[in-house]
Amino acid sequence: MEATVVGAEASADVAVVGAGPAGLYAAYCAGFRGLSSAIVDALPEPGGQMAALYPEKKIYDVGGHVAVRGRELVDNLTAQVAPFNPHYLLGRTAASLTPDDGAGWAIGLQDGGRVRAGVVVIAAGLGRSVPRALPCLRPYEGRGVAHHVPRLDEHRDRDVVIVGGGDSAVDWALALASIARSVTVVHRRSAFRAHEYSVKQMYAADIRVLTDAQVTACKGVKGLEEVCVRIGEEEVMLPAQALVTALGFITSLGPIADWGLQMENRQITVDRGMRTNLPKVYAVGDICTYEGRVPLISVGFGEAATAANHAAVELRPGSRLAPGHSTDRDATPLS
Repeated sequence: MEATVVGAEASADVAVVGAGPAGLYAAYCAGFRGLSSAIVDALPEPGGQMAALYPEKKIYDVGGHVAVRGRELVDNLTAQVAPFNPHYLLGRTAASLTPDDGAGWAIGLQDGGRVRAGVVVIAAGLGRSVPRALPCLRPYEGRGVAHHVPRLDEHRDRDVVIVGGGDSAVDWALALASIARSVTVVHRRSAFRAHEYSVKQMYAADIRVLTDAQVTACKGVKGLEEVCVRIGEEEVMLPAQALVTALGFITSLGPIADWGLQMENRQITVDRGMRTNLPKVYAVGDICTYEGRVPLISVGFGEAATAANHAAVELRPGSRLAPGHSTDRDATPLS
């Protein structure tokens, strides 16, 4: 079954708020049970913070993978759910949650759209993330200035400046060193917060490192061409067709905090079935909490499967909770 879309309104069996790993897997598990899904996320592409913050970094805590890059894992998850045709509403913020007599719940979107669904699964990770930015960079956002590196090859043969001193800044510098024409890291302090071993690798690589330094201006006509960096009393101009800010994100629950959900330390409390205090509303992944929870991607996958299968029973009373063995699945979804 597929979600339906009429004008600014979408309808589905399950509305998933958050397109990170847990959200994508929840949509897959719903599809496996024959349920349609709509996936809402404020970011412009699937993958959540994994796609935004560390798409090229290797992840070691996903079952069945000795190591997998963030981008590869996201690509695999979107390919896995693709046969069930989820309806993506990306770059759109879920603003409100209200009861809907006809469907169960209505999610109002910040742009005026609406999603109606029988069940809602909240998989919003750490909540809404807004990247920290320097005022001097804002005029060039989208014209050379970005807050993350979705794909390394986009920077082939470019002069790249990376601003920041944490793991993301150092990891991107190392990953781009063999692809970009030049890589310069600008950090306002003398010491880096990143992992010590990674910092040593950075200094040993063909990467220019400027510490106790700040970007003060950007220049360019149609797009970014140069970056001005102040080091003490001296200012230097660096060629740059790309500048990546790795200054961290300001996270908040955003509108979700006003949905009437029971919270504990900015996380949604759930029971063993991943149910919240609201009927037919579930929470999975890092946005949820319960006694003994371990914040791992693999745990989020299990929570997503639990929520989706309980949702199937709620939407189709009399159906079994356990979905059966996937090896027994034919062309007909299990119910």
